[in-house]
Amino acid sequence: MAEHGGLSVQEFSDRCCRRVWWRVSLKERDNGDCVLLGEEGCSSYPVRPAQCRAFPFWEANLRSRQAWEAVKERCPGVGRGRLYTREEIEEILALGRST
Repeated sequence: MAEHGGLSVQEFSDRCCRRVWWRVSLKERDNGDCVLLGEEGCSSYPVRPAQCRAFPFWEANLRSRQAWEAVKERCPGVGRGRLYTREEIEEILALGRST
């Protein structure tokens, strides 16, 4: 992701990452949006990590209809485009767990 953005790993880490317990996470803006999300979409979309590739099919978003509707309220892309089968969603989630 650093290389894709034309930054050194240290610069990318300093600008875009934070430590969460024992893991590294992308920083978020005050409204919860990822720091890499801009008006044109994700600036690292082609090289995004598995967790990002699995969005919006995160387990927390799939727990209830209310959780899914809340995600739809925040993200204009959710609920648009093609429908995914249950099997496709399970494959996407499995890829995210294996990384």
